[in-house]
Amino acid sequence: MIKKLRIKLVAASMVSLLLVLFGIESIVGFLNYTKIIRDADRILEVLQENSGRFPKKFPGERKQGRPFFSPELPYESRYFSVLFHAQGEIISVDTGKIASIDTGTAMEYARKVWAKQSEKGFVNHYRYLACPAAEGMRIIFVDCGRQLDSFQNLVITASIVSLLGLLLVLLLLVYLSSRIVKPFSDNYEKQKRFITDAGHELKTPLTIIDADTEVLEMDVGENEWLGDIRNQTKRLTDLTNALILLSRMEEGRQKERMIEFPLSDVVLETVSAFQAPAKIQEKALDSTVAPMISMKGDEKAIRGLLTILLDNALKYSDEKGTIALTLEKQKNRIFLTVYNTTGQIKKEQTGHLFERFYRMDASRNAQTGGYGLGLSIAAATVASHKGKITAETEDEKSLRITVMFPVS
Repeated sequence: MIKKLRIKLVAASMVSLLLVLFGIESIVGFLNYTKIIRDADRILEVLQENSGRFPKKFPGERKQGRPFFSPELPYESRYFSVLFHAQGEIISVDTGKIASIDTGTAMEYARKVWAKQSEKGFVNHYRYLACPAAEGMRIIFVDCGRQLDSFQNLVITASIVSLLGLLLVLLLLVYLSSRIVKPFSDNYEKQKRFITDAGHELKTPLTIIDADTEVLEMDVGENEWLGDIRNQTKRLTDLTNALILLSRMEEGRQKERMIEFPLSDVVLETVSAFQAPAKIQEKALDSTVAPMISMKGDEKAIRGLLTILLDNALKYSDEKGTIALTLEKQKNRIFLTVYNTTGQIKKEQTGHLFERFYRMDASRNAQTGGYGLGLSIAAATVASHKGKITAETEDEKSLRITVMFPVS
């Protein structure tokens, strides 16, 4: 339990940090990319106003609400333009302000833009603007290669730094999480030891009470009060034994004899033992058990698991309800499923069924004599065999408990 708590703490922290870093990088990346596009569009607007070239006297100042442009901008910018006739024929090509583009490449890029009929966009790393001209249409391209390369380097650098930061935080969390959960771990261990020790201490007085009850019955004969004492003593003894068993299993002190045994035969024997009680209660108990399935584990513990699951299904199924058990093997896994109809169960309740003392219906448990420990013991048994147990309801009128064991 404490190990799972540490894993959840580290996982939640790492996911939170990852989302925060992703959000920050996304915002920074978006702002940088939009700035590249905005600056390129402003340059294209100036070129549009001057027939695809910078004016001879570039003012380098704010004009018509535009931000300040450096006087060096005409010499730093690399651009070219292609002039089209209204029918789509190329009239002229201007590549005088760029060395990396020849006339043929400029015409190829311009035809792509003409075919798309879009006003703005990118062709490779060139930002373009298609604007009307006296002869037809002029398409102006501005080289954004350096800006886009810088943006790409920023993204790569930020990603690498973020990954290194995540790795460092992960190492710190793994180290610090043990200290964070230590108070909970200590309290949990003390609680388990208290339950185990108190259970052992209770056994002696319970045994004495039971023996004294027998002596009194021999002297005064059987009566209602002594019978009630005997019944309550038995209930308390069963509860104490269940608590001790659960604590030992969670502490890992319950020694299990892991041997190969015929699981199919064990399941059939257990189901057979519940046929009579099911018939008396007028409930249908069906089973589908694949033959020749064996597993390595503690046969006694698995018998106890089957008894708990079938007993719960029988107790909490509705009047004249249906109970179905299925055992099958799929590849390297064994699946045991116990299904029963029930009066009503909410989907949110299924996540609490394996908690200690959890009861879906307290009044119903009082009638059936349950303590809310059976499924906790079942979950501990499955965990000790490195399996997984889940509970689900599809229609909130039935319950399906599935146990998965790996085949060793």
